[in-house]
Amino acid sequence: MRPRLRLDDNRRMTLTGNQYEIGAGPYGAVVTEQGATLRALTHDGRPLILSHGPDELAPAAAGQLLAPWPNRVDRGRYEFGGEAYQLLINEGGRDNAIHGLIRHESWAIAEHEAHRVRLTYRLLGHSGYPFRLDLSAEYALDPEQGLTVRLSVRNAGSRPAPYGHGAHPYLTLGRPLDECDLTVPADRYLEVDDRAIPEPTARDVAGTPYDLREGRRLGATEIDNPYTGLRRDADGRAWVRLDDGTRSVALWADEAHPWLEIYTGDETPAGMRRMGVGAEPMTCPPNAFVTGTDLVTLEPGAEFGGSWGIVGG
Repeated sequence: MRPRLRLDDNRRMTLTGNQYEIGAGPYGAVVTEQGATLRALTHDGRPLILSHGPDELAPAAAGQLLAPWPNRVDRGRYEFGGEAYQLLINEGGRDNAIHGLIRHESWAIAEHEAHRVRLTYRLLGHSGYPFRLDLSAEYALDPEQGLTVRLSVRNAGSRPAPYGHGAHPYLTLGRPLDECDLTVPADRYLEVDDRAIPEPTARDVAGTPYDLREGRRLGATEIDNPYTGLRRDADGRAWVRLDDGTRSVALWADEAHPWLEIYTGDETPAGMRRMGVGAEPMTCPPNAFVTGTDLVTLEPGAEFGGSWGIVGG
């Protein structure tokens, strides 16, 4: 006999699975079973990121974790260890493999306290990625420090594996980006082609619309580019800040993340378009599986990890 579904099981029936709520002081967050995605983050009840419903797939990768590569692999083709591989194409209009293999998968709950949650996922071999990884994602809230996220990985397979990761939150102040100031502490950026594949050499931001080191009103500026040459504070953190003169929200990334993708959301669904800025910490730039730039080679048994966070005020 089949077990009966109870009405109070509705969370388990959502498209994104179980919803793990955490809180500390003025901060609250929700992390989903699907992809260990950061679905919501608030400060004093106001959203700090663009959120979506528990029964809604993350639009435009909102809040998702990206591994074993962030952003794009050109036509899904790369070479590693003397072998050629072909990833499945999941950005058909541009003929690219995008945002890795973990963001739609079911993650297992490992720990859940009032202020923190940790989920794990075992990535087995995929077409074009015949490697085995164990991943762990921890989200923790602090009343003063806000959100800290740590994504770590261990090569649980028998061969070296190429690896990179990133995350895809959209910072928001609840008003159009055109009315906000954006600060990005980066000296260099990569130009991209019409398929969003970057050129191999970074350019100086000075004298370009991409120079946001001192912060400025965005207006109609459109950005979807990787940044590097990040300026860091004494703790090794690089800070992206969105400010409207009254409130602000900031994302920091540690030294494991030498790259930031900044995206003004010009091709997102209409309801979220230019209402939040994608501030995406990355361990490597787009197309790193092809170029090798800052790509991590994980030997069997080796571990790697990095942290980032969001603070509101």
